[in-house]
Amino acid sequence: MLERKRTLAFRAAPLASVFAVTAVLAVATVASANGQTGPAPIVHPEIWPRPHWPYQPDPALEARIAALLAMMTLEEKVGQVVQADIASVTPDDVRRYHLGSILNGGNSAPGGDEFAPAEKWLALADAFYDASVDKTGGRAAIPIIWGTDAVHGHSNIVGATIFPHNIGLGAARDPDLLERIAAATAVELRTTGMEWTFAPTVTVPQDVRWGRTYEGYSEDPKLVTSYVGRFIKGLQGAPGKAPILGGPHVLASTKHFLADGGTFEGRDQGDARISEEALRDIHGAPYVAAIDAGVQTVMASFSSWNGEKLTGHKGLLTDVLRKRMGFGGFIISDWNAHGQVAGCTNASCPQAINAGLDMYMAPDSWKPLWNSLVAQVKDGTVSTTRLDNAVSNILRVKIRAGLFEAGRPSQRALSGRFDLLGSAEHRALAREAVRKSLVLLKNERALLPLARNKKILVVGDGADDIGRQSGGWTLTWQGTGVTNARFPKATSIWKGISDAVSAGGGTATLSVDGGYREKPDAAIVVFGETPYAEFQGDIKSLRLKGDDRALGAMRRLRADGIPVVAVFISGRPLWMNRELNASNAFVAAWLPGSEGGGIADMLFRKTDGDPAYEFQGRLGYTWPRTAAADGTSLFPLGYGLKTTDSGTLVALSEDPGVSADQAATGLYFDNGLPIASWSLQVTDGKADTTRITTTPVTAAGGRVRVTAVNHLTQEGARRFVWSGDGAATVELVTHAPVDVTRETNGDVMLLITMRIDGMPTKDVMLGARCGNDCGGTASLRFADTIKPGQWRTAGIPLKCFARGGADMARLDAPFRLTTAGRMDLSISRVALGTVADDVLPCGTAAPAP
Repeated sequence: MLERKRTLAFRAAPLASVFAVTAVLAVATVASANGQTGPAPIVHPEIWPRPHWPYQPDPALEARIAALLAMMTLEEKVGQVVQADIASVTPDDVRRYHLGSILNGGNSAPGGDEFAPAEKWLALADAFYDASVDKTGGRAAIPIIWGTDAVHGHSNIVGATIFPHNIGLGAARDPDLLERIAAATAVELRTTGMEWTFAPTVTVPQDVRWGRTYEGYSEDPKLVTSYVGRFIKGLQGAPGKAPILGGPHVLASTKHFLADGGTFEGRDQGDARISEEALRDIHGAPYVAAIDAGVQTVMASFSSWNGEKLTGHKGLLTDVLRKRMGFGGFIISDWNAHGQVAGCTNASCPQAINAGLDMYMAPDSWKPLWNSLVAQVKDGTVSTTRLDNAVSNILRVKIRAGLFEAGRPSQRALSGRFDLLGSAEHRALAREAVRKSLVLLKNERALLPLARNKKILVVGDGADDIGRQSGGWTLTWQGTGVTNARFPKATSIWKGISDAVSAGGGTATLSVDGGYREKPDAAIVVFGETPYAEFQGDIKSLRLKGDDRALGAMRRLRADGIPVVAVFISGRPLWMNRELNASNAFVAAWLPGSEGGGIADMLFRKTDGDPAYEFQGRLGYTWPRTAAADGTSLFPLGYGLKTTDSGTLVALSEDPGVSADQAATGLYFDNGLPIASWSLQVTDGKADTTRITTTPVTAAGGRVRVTAVNHLTQEGARRFVWSGDGAATVELVTHAPVDVTRETNGDVMLLITMRIDGMPTKDVMLGARCGNDCGGTASLRFADTIKPGQWRTAGIPLKCFARGGADMARLDAPFRLTTAGRMDLSISRVALGTVADDVLPCGTAAPAP
């Protein structure tokens, strides 16, 4: 009764008046102190706002949709609600199954070449379009629509402009800038024939441990909301009767509905354990602006609200978003997210469409899903009315876009204008965005801006790495595996600094480790996070991953009397007390993208000695005082210095507030040792099992000899020599099983950093176990890929184990290496990831013995 009274009180309150109380509401009665939740609460649509959908009812449009539905077969209708990934579908498949949409996932590209030239993308767009409009046999011939993650520029394409990620744009506090960036992105998308971007991300992250924090403008819903309408306008143009594709525009998609940034402990694809009021006022607020702006698609979230997956949540998708808020486009799911709905699999999920989903993103599961949906409509599990409604929503968007009249992608306006990819105008805009996004946190004795006619030492492994400064969702899904050569028109931070100093008569020297021959006048240390995307970026504490080489360089330079400027590259604020103490000036640069020259613009004066630009960036997130993610703030939301401000900080505590052993998710074995909660053991599969805590040791009845060997550090690996006297297994086990279903769905691999010195004489099996009588194995063919005597990181897709029968939601042994023959193998690290020197084929997947 008390909770209902609170709900009624909020019903009468205007939206703006409730932001101040969301901190109280976020600890609603549905969540207890131990993180457990009770039954999901009932949704109350009447307390949600009513945006103004800008498109008026159009009888002519509705008549056109009705005519199309009347001529479509059941199979054609089902095809419209299924989206496939280009890595798993062909134009012939599109023609046969009448598919309504395709996408390119983070690592998908024409011919499997992630760095394919723009021409190849446009040619593939033509091929899929031609297949979709083939009228052979009386087909309805509905044009296909291509979706892509152009989340900070057309970032899948070599040569495109890479804008700062959203976290930097949030710090810029400039809605006009956002609209111009969106418009430029739309133009670059159109050059390759695509019509639809899965942007803008309008999440409101509340825990920066979340691996997608950088995709959010701010933790403040009011700031996020102020950007949304302008960005959508830049992509789609102003709502009206003219076709969206008639101008230099593309379709937008706000994501992820709802509360993807509000999950417990910041876990990607996790559970938002909050009240309905907090759901509405924090996470729902940006969707009011999105609907007002006429956004054509909304992507449902992977995550849950109080235990119920959003992709199957009828109360929020239909009763709130569609009916109460009046959204008039179509709703699409995330990557195989339907498979996580209760009672569903990737191959079958009528619950999602019945809840209000219009289009399934079924990248590699599209064919079995298509088949199951056809059967489910025939047997009444999915009503014809609901299917027709979903298809109508999709057709309505395609007609508003002008897709039926647009013609082949290569024949449309801007198509093939590859001179617009990374054009000088767009790069100037990106450089402006970099300047406006930087936040000055410390500036002792007005060190910045520096004079250009000085000796400048540039330090750090992030200084001359364009992929590093661009972050995830850049050419590859994780933003890894790319060199500067993949960015033909871009400028690294080092290059920007070097150009600026040379133009002013000074000298710049790059030294990754901070060493120098001639003492510099100042040092600029560029350091920070390495690229990641989605759940790969989830962390347990707010400590910077990796070593402390940059910190050590700062301390040595300061001890030598050299002023130090720290430039921190990151996708979120992190505990930086030590680095703040060790530097004279500290700049939060976020993930600036392809235009590193924008950083140099802010660090240096003009050649005449006058200031070139003033810092204007202000924090869109509170900056933590400790690494404990406990909400203790060092710098508040909105903080940011100007060079004219007093920039001195008192010495900060260097106690992180967390234990040293807070291991990264997905790391099981490192530097030759199992991490906390994991054990390394050798077993003969019967009664002889030895836990390896010291070396040397002989285990499994003499079948395996274990010794310590050096790799990177002294004794940084373990060597395993199988005698060949019978089967023996080396494994990593835990008493607390792990759930890696999302990693499996995301094409993540088990990575093994190893050196093989004696090739196996019999078959080798790599397995994953999920309790007694549960598991899957895959045979490994080392000879096909691995070169003896070299340290390499080999990867095997987690899907190999799933196909063999492993329950990926409860693995207690994700690594089990077995052979009955002789083999000599050293291992230094076992972890989950996406980048490997050698990808091992699955071989024959089978249930674990």
